[in-house]
Amino acid sequence: MSTRLKLKAQLYCGDEIAMGPGKAALLAAIAETGSISAAGRALGMSYRRTWLLVDVMNRCWKTPLVETAAGGSKGGGARLSALGGQVLDSYRVLETAIEQAAAGAAFDALAAALLTQPRQAQKK
Repeated sequence: MSTRLKLKAQLYCGDEIAMGPGKAALLAAIAETGSISAAGRALGMSYRRTWLLVDVMNRCWKTPLVETAAGGSKGGGARLSALGGQVLDSYRVLETAIEQAAAGAAFDALAAALLTQPRQAQKK
């Protein structure tokens, strides 16, 4: 097994996670599908979980990230607001910067000193 490093960026608004990998994936899916429920299905999320995540995002930013239109004869749906698109783009840039920073000499030095598996526990 190769050495792996797991980093994830989470932005907090009070105690709520305003943006993280899952919420970014949900925003991208909403942009692609034009629907909150379809985005949730595409990501394997329940309808309730999807709407709760959108609610948190919409409450944590200066303006809502997701805009909805009621259903009916005109169809309804959802789309990212201007801020929603900006937040998603900026978050993706941040993720790339974190990945690039983690792929440097400091990681290589740590990986060289790390065992592939832990030693057996010492008995006392």
